[in-house]
Amino acid sequence: MLKIIIFLFIGKGEGIVISPHVSGHLLGGTVWKITKDGEDVIYAVDFNHRKEKHLNGINQASFVRPAVLITDAYNALNNQPYRRQKDKEFTDTIKKTLRSDGNVLLPVDTAGRVLELVQILESCWADENLNYPIFFLTYVASSTIDYVKSFLEWMSDSIAKSFEKTRENAFILKRITLLVNKSELDNAPDGPKVVLASMASLEAGFSHDIFVEWATDPKNLVLFTERAQFGTLARMLQADPPPKAVKVTMSKRVPLVGEELIAYEEEQNRIRKEEALKASLIKEEESKSVQGADVSMSDPMVVDASNTHSLLDAAGPHGGGYRDMLIDGFTPPSTSAAPMFPFYENNSDWDDFGEVINPDDYVIKDADMDQGAVHVGGDMDGKLDEGSASLILDTRPSKVVATELTVQVKCSLIYMDFEGRSDARSIKSILSHMAPLKLVLVHGTAEATEHLKQHCLKHVCPHVYAPQIEETIDVTSDLCAYKVQLSEKLMSNVLFKKLGDYEIAWVDSEAGKTENGALSLLPISTPAPPHESVLVGDLKMANFKQFLSDNGVQVEFAGGALRCGEYVTLRKVGDASHKGGGSGTQQIVIEGPLCEDYYKIREYLYSQFYLL
Repeated sequence: MLKIIIFLFIGKGEGIVISPHVSGHLLGGTVWKITKDGEDVIYAVDFNHRKEKHLNGINQASFVRPAVLITDAYNALNNQPYRRQKDKEFTDTIKKTLRSDGNVLLPVDTAGRVLELVQILESCWADENLNYPIFFLTYVASSTIDYVKSFLEWMSDSIAKSFEKTRENAFILKRITLLVNKSELDNAPDGPKVVLASMASLEAGFSHDIFVEWATDPKNLVLFTERAQFGTLARMLQADPPPKAVKVTMSKRVPLVGEELIAYEEEQNRIRKEEALKASLIKEEESKSVQGADVSMSDPMVVDASNTHSLLDAAGPHGGGYRDMLIDGFTPPSTSAAPMFPFYENNSDWDDFGEVINPDDYVIKDADMDQGAVHVGGDMDGKLDEGSASLILDTRPSKVVATELTVQVKCSLIYMDFEGRSDARSIKSILSHMAPLKLVLVHGTAEATEHLKQHCLKHVCPHVYAPQIEETIDVTSDLCAYKVQLSEKLMSNVLFKKLGDYEIAWVDSEAGKTENGALSLLPISTPAPPHESVLVGDLKMANFKQFLSDNGVQVEFAGGALRCGEYVTLRKVGDASHKGGGSGTQQIVIEGPLCEDYYKIREYLYSQFYLL
C-alpha cells in the first residue's frame, strides 16, 4: 500500500512543496524532499536502501539530480554482509549461547530498531520451533506493541499484504513475552533465556541491572546491535579488546525517614506558604486595578441608589418598554445610546507560530491524576502491573541512594550492526545514482566524513561541503529559473508521445511576452531547423535480456556485457561510472560485424526508446 503526503504552502511559502518519503531506518523515519521552482532539496540523513522484515527501503527513483542533497557520513567506513547472512549469524550466535546453558542480553531502545529484532526472533523461533523463552522488558513494552499493531500500512509490503489477505497481524507476538517490571523477570523459571531490555547505552534502566547480574558468568552473552554513544558503559564494552572489569553505579530509591522526612516536610510547608502569600498578593493587586479601571470608565454596573427610583418612575405606571431589561442598581450613563453590561475583550498574544499559550493551563492536577485510568492488574493488555502502578502513583517523599560497584566482565561481548543504515558501498552507489549538483555531508566522524567527501569530489559532483557544527554555508543554486507560459498557438501543433506516466514532445519556439508582460513561448516565425534524433528512455539490461529472449534471441550476460546471439555484444556505459551518470546520457555500445543479427538487435534496441 502506497501513501503519499504532500505539503503545499501559500502566502510567503507559495510555490514550495514539501513531500516526505520512506527512509527505511525507523518506523516513521523520513527523507524530506523540498521542491521550489523545479529544483529539489533533499534531506536524507539515516536512510536504508535494504528491505527488511518490518520496513521497506528508500525508493531511489524518487531522488534524481537534486539541486542540493544533505546526507550523513555516519556509515561511510563500514560495510555489511547481505541481510539474510546477517540475520542468520545473529540467530546462530544466540542459539549457540542458549544451547550452552547461557543467557542472552540485548540492550535495545524502547520503540525503534527493536521492532526489527523482535520480528527476526519471532520468525526464527517459529520456523525452528524453539522453546527458549524470550522477554521484551521495558516500562512501555506492552503499549509499544499495542501501538505498532495499528501501523501495519506504514511497514513493509510483506507485512501489509499478509494482513490484507489473511488478517494476520505480524506484531501479535506468540513467542515473545512482554514485561514492564523486573520482578516479573526475576520470577521467571530458571534456565537459558533471551532478554531485550532498555536502555541500549547500559547507563540506566533494566539492561543496566541485568548486566550487573549476568556479567560474571562466562556462559552468558551481551549482544549489542548498535554502536553506543561515546562515554557510555556500552561504548566501553564495545572496545577492542573489551575491559576485564568496569565500575558501575547502582541506584535505588528509598523513602525518607526520621530527620530527613521532617526537614523535607518543613521545607514543603514553607514553599506552600510562600506560594499562597504570593498568590494572594497578585489577586489583591488585580482586584485593585480592576476597580480603579471601573471607576474611571464610569462603569454602568456602579450602584447609585439616588438614580434608581427616578429611572423606574420614568417607565410609567404601565411599565415602559425597557422595564424588564433593567436591574436594580444598573444605571446607564447619560451619554449612552444603547446601554449594556460591561464587556472586556480578551486580546491574545500571537507570534509566528500562532496564539501564545500558557503551559500552566495544560498541567494535569494531582487530583486528576489520582482519578486517571490507571488499571492495576497482571495482564498485558496495555495495563500496568501492581509494581509499575505503585511506582507511578507513589507520592511518598524519597531519595536516590547510589553505590559504586566493580563488576568483573567474564561474559561474552559481541557487536552486530542492526542499526538499519546503508553501508559504505551502498551509500557511494546511491549518491552516484542521485547525482546531486551540490552535496552537504553531516553527522559522521571526521575520518568518515573526509573519506566520503574525497570520494564524492572524484565520482559524484564537484561541489561537496562538510560543515562543522554551527558553521553556515551557502548552497544557493547557480541556475536561473524562469516561469514561462506555453501559448495556445504553440501547443496546437505539438505531438506528444507517452513515456511512462509522462508525455513528451520536441518543441521549437522563441521567447516572447504576453499582453500582461509575462514570458511566453511562441511558435518560431521562420521554418524550424532540422535537429538530430533524440532517443529518450532508461534501458534496463535485465529487462532487455528478457525481451530478446522472448523474441527468440539467445542471450546471456558475460563480463558485464550482454552477449546476443553468436556475434553481437551490447555494453552499457555512462551509468554509474560517470559523474551524474545516474540521470545523464546513457551510451549503449553495439559491438559486432555488420550482419543480419547486428541489424536485428539494433532494431530491437531502438524499440526500447522513444524517438523525438
